Amino acid sequence: MSYVKPLDVFIVHIPKRINDTIEIGGVQMYVDTRFNEFEYRVNEGEVVGVPMKYDTGVSVGDTLYFHHHVVMNDGQPLTGYEDTYVVRYDNEYTVNSQAIAFKDEYGQIFSLSGWTVLSPVEPEKIKSEQVLTVDLEEDQYVRGQIAYPFAGMTDLGLAVGDVVGFPPNRDYELKIEGDTYFRVRKEDLLYKL
Repeated sequence: MSYVKPLDVFIVHIPKRINDTIEIGGVQMYVDTRFNEFEYRVNEGEVVGVPMKYDTGVSVGDTLYFHHHVVMNDGQPLTGYEDTYVVRYDNEYTVNSQAIAFKDEYGQIFSLSGWTVLSPVEPEKIKSEQVLTVDLEEDQYVRGQIAYPFAGMTDLGLAVGDVVGFPPNRDYELKIEGDTYFRVRKEDLLYKL
């Protein structure tokens, strides 16, 4: 099937917007996602069109990882094409870009448009042998390890594997190949440990 040539967006093929089946012990079962649809939303698809306006390094056939809004509710379908969706891309303003990262034909993963993909680093807990502390709130993540290269990384003096800090409530989760990462804007990185 031939697709249009997008000017400044990605076009991705997504056969299912929600992962509503799981396999346990070789048996495939249906999951009722009404109670936690967010957890089961698809956030990746095969690239079938790349923005002509930008040199992103992404090619047709690569896997694009994107913000969950692409498939939320009815998603952002490309009119006239079945199971095909539009993913907004903005090379200048990270917050306007739904495209977060991509996997190329060699299996290498790269961040896009100012997004930084971080592996979670457990929050530090202060321990005391004298006082028993009880914490009823969930720990907030404020640190992560750079998992994949991103544009401007070396200009900031950073490398894959560095642990960086970011403000609270910026730990937006993203699944890549079954693992959970955080997507954080490059401009929200505060320090390197």
